Amino acid sequence: MKKDIHPEYREVLFHDTSVDEYFIIRSTLATDQTKEWEDGKTYPYCPLDVSSASHPFYTGQQKIIDTGGRVERFKKRFSKKTNKSASKPVEEIEKTEVVEEKAAEVVEEKAAKKDSKKAKKLEEIEKTEVVEEKAAEVVEEKAAKKDSKKAKKKD
Repeated sequence: MKKDIHPEYREVLFHDTSVDEYFIIRSTLATDQTKEWEDGKTYPYCPLDVSSASHPFYTGQQKIIDTGGRVERFKKRFSKKTNKSASKPVEEIEKTEVVEEKAAEVVEEKAAKKDSKKAKKLEEIEKTEVVEEKAAEVVEEKAAKKDSKKAKKKD
């Protein structure tokens, strides 16, 4: 290792002025100020505006700012995978229940219409079968009459 190219690594006294907290941490910070600490030693001194003692992220006082409902959309999107009904408000649940009921009614009506159409078709088929049977009977009667007339003529 080359000599005289590395900074001095020493204990430095950091002071967070916003909450009046002091920290002694090893650092290479070069500072002209010094301060005597409680243990009687003099340390290089560095005042700070923000540290882990005062920053809202580390203190747990950070606020999440919801811009345009991003957090709400995120929760809505990813809560569907876990529990659908827990994330929906009561109004939405009631709306979906009403929509489901209406959908069930529509399905029942369509099924009833299909059943009635099928019944009508069956009636038409039965009517055509009856007509065809009657027509066949009439044809047979005419044929029988012709045969009887021919038989009378031969006699």
